[in-house]
Amino acid sequence: VQLVESGGGLVQAGGSLRLSCTASGSIFSINDMGWYRQAPGKQRELVATITNGGRTNYADSVEGRFTISRDNAKNTVYLQMHSLTPDDTAVYYCIADVQMDPRLRSYNYWGQGTQVTVSS
Repeated sequence: VQLVESGGGLVQAGGSLRLSCTASGSIFSINDMGWYRQAPGKQRELVATITNGGRTNYADSVEGRFTISRDNAKNTVYLQMHSLTPDDTAVYYCIADVQMDPRLRSYNYWGQGTQVTVSS
């Protein structure tokens, strides 16, 4: 299973970006999907998660500014980010809880990360 992110880049404060992450490989089903981020010198932190039924959860720091969504037919999760600030600068990683076979348990898989830089 591979997770490939895209959509990162450099944006000015107040701007917007949309991240995408697509899972591929031997996939029977995907449970929760989500986004984490890691800023320089800091621990990786949760940004947002979404269940396969569409229930969402957000970190307090992004609530109201970021929106997570997914397209189950495409095995893809999105993160729409608005009103970005320099504090949002980080490497953003997607995560997916993937079941490869109905007889097996699911496992978490991570993407390689995409850099988001917000200039002041």
